Amino acid sequence: MNIVITMRILGLLLMLFSITMMPSILISAFYKDGAHLAFITGMSITFFTGFFTWLPVRRERKELRTRDGFLVVVLFWTVLSLFGSIPLFLTETPDLSFTDAVFESVSGLSTTGATVITGLDDLPKSILFYRQLLQWLGGMGIIVLAVAILPMLGIGGMQLYRAEIPGPVKDNKLTPRITETAKALWYIYLTLTLLCAGAYWIAGMSLFDAVSHSFSTVAIGGFSTHDDSIRHFDSAAIESIGIVFMLISTVNFSLHFLAWRERSVRNYFYDPEFKFFLFLMTLTSVSTIGVLWLTSTYSFADSFRNGLFEVVSVATTTGFGVADFSQWPSVLPFTLFLAAFVGGCAGSTGGGMKVIRVLLILKQGLREVKRLIHPSAVIPVKVGGRSVPDRVIEAVWGFFSVYMMLFVVMLIGLLATGLDQVTAWSAVGSALNNLGPGLGDVAAHYGNIPDIAKWILIVAMLLGRLEIFTLLVLFTPMFWRR
Repeated sequence: MNIVITMRILGLLLMLFSITMMPSILISAFYKDGAHLAFITGMSITFFTGFFTWLPVRRERKELRTRDGFLVVVLFWTVLSLFGSIPLFLTETPDLSFTDAVFESVSGLSTTGATVITGLDDLPKSILFYRQLLQWLGGMGIIVLAVAILPMLGIGGMQLYRAEIPGPVKDNKLTPRITETAKALWYIYLTLTLLCAGAYWIAGMSLFDAVSHSFSTVAIGGFSTHDDSIRHFDSAAIESIGIVFMLISTVNFSLHFLAWRERSVRNYFYDPEFKFFLFLMTLTSVSTIGVLWLTSTYSFADSFRNGLFEVVSVATTTGFGVADFSQWPSVLPFTLFLAAFVGGCAGSTGGGMKVIRVLLILKQGLREVKRLIHPSAVIPVKVGGRSVPDRVIEAVWGFFSVYMMLFVVMLIGLLATGLDQVTAWSAVGSALNNLGPGLGDVAAHYGNIPDIAKWILIVAMLLGRLEIFTLLVLFTPMFWRR
């Protein structure tokens, strides 16, 4: 473990992160909302902490090893989330406790979108913008982590896209150098954000709302500048734009890179994960729209409009709202929530277990059924016509097993704080899948649950965003042995 190198990287990260508070200072000055001192203080504390962490070790240039990488990745979200909470804690409006400020910051950077704040329409513009910016920065961090960093460490959903797995992405990196990979991903992410903001603006949003919502749409975050979320605008055009960009952002960014490089979309339709993702979205959308219409919840037009938007929003783990799906009839609330457990594709800003893992679990289950009939047969698990190594299948089952055990442990923890079963179950699922909205007492916001429950959910959000093993490995004795 090379602590010196870790300190150097962490110091640089904090100094860079402090600069991201500058736009909020400028917005506060422009709108004269009185929150500028909180951001100036937060920026100063973050910068000088980073500077004095980096200064003693600035000349160190040793190679970053695998274990160092694990620690840096975890510190990226934990430490930056803590420092990101400073302006939220210091500002007078909203008046947040330390727990609530950390919860909001972690929710933003992890792109979960769960909030403890109400009265968004009356908040200072700089605070509203800062929340959206946290999600946008977290989303970009996820993409670089998933596509450029985690494969080097041998973990994460993108590990399933190695040479043995069919599809367009067969190498660990999109370009020969990791810096070039990160740069390419930045360009794609920034381009999508600009296109989304422009579309929202043309569709009728103010420039401030358009930019703010483009941040949380492309990041699959779900924070909004209004309590009513997207429903505030009551615009079919805005909702359609949201659907398109939520779907685009939930697709593996490696596919976007290849589409851009080859000027062709054919790679999307060669990718088994993308095809399975479209199948699940279509199936869930058709069934949801059908139930809403047949139960006379809405007219057919409104069933299509509200049903399609909520399916895409929840299934992609974004969390925007045009209707309160928790009040929908039959099994729809549970079904939509279950779709969030699948989540987005590997290498995207989406949360959940990832589509490729669910696809492999289903194929492994079918193989076991076939083995009952033919015990001696050699039946490989195939994706896109190629066999998947058993070690990949074992890794997927290992992830799923640990995921479910952690889910149960945290569910019991929330129940112990006094929450009812529906609230506790949905809160853990929402945090672990980085969804945001829940059911029961957390359908609207998380402000009324006990502080201990919020800290459990903070851990759940970090576990979900770091794909569980990245965080858990730090708690094993083997990790710290020389």
